[in-house]
Amino acid sequence: MDTMSTARIVLGLKINLILFHVGVAGQCTVSISQPPYLEVDYTQEAVTMQCSFDTSGCPPEPPTSLWFRYGAHQPENLCEKGCKSEKFTERKNMAEKQVFLTVNQVAPNDSAIYICGIAFAASGDPGAKRTGNGTLLAVRDTKILSKTVQSLLTAVLALLSIYIVGVALVFIILSKTKSKCQRNKVTEDSQKKMSARRIFQEIAQELYNKRHVETSHPPDRNDTYENRSALSKYERP
Repeated sequence: MDTMSTARIVLGLKINLILFHVGVAGQCTVSISQPPYLEVDYTQEAVTMQCSFDTSGCPPEPPTSLWFRYGAHQPENLCEKGCKSEKFTERKNMAEKQVFLTVNQVAPNDSAIYICGIAFAASGDPGAKRTGNGTLLAVRDTKILSKTVQSLLTAVLALLSIYIVGVALVFIILSKTKSKCQRNKVTEDSQKKMSARRIFQEIAQELYNKRHVETSHPPDRNDTYENRSALSKYERP
């Protein structure tokens, strides 16, 4: 962490020294804005970084633009005298107050902090020379999915989630219906068994009652016959 802070301080001093030698005279204020982060994959042929600036009280002539790169080893002056090489290309739009740096043939070792500097040569005010906070360019070794593919994958995942939820709901409903049918079937079977048992019990009770009646009350025909026979003996002369 201390090494990184020291390197940034050294980079700032070098940039300010370069801006100081660009020119002095007049009064003006410059403010610069850069996107803080930019990520690409190594298969991309080129990447362009934007630097927007605003001025107040500055001379009418166009300012000088500079680009610096701070990588893993040491700061580099990329466009001190303009960028027109195979690796770096600069494009200016002074009407919109924008400067663009294009890094061609992107490679993983192009990952670094790219800093934009704006200076008015006709002004000696310190506010006429400014640098942005820098854009961190990250070049990945793996290919990054495009926004279209990412949107498609998101839609597929959403549909898959809806499908899974729907299947789960159907499974729950079928399970509850099956359980209810099984409970109803068990109840019907129990009722049938109870009815059959009750019928058998009633039949057995009826048979028992008939047998009990026949045992406790014998027929009266024999008694009547015997009584009549005895009476006839006594009635004979």
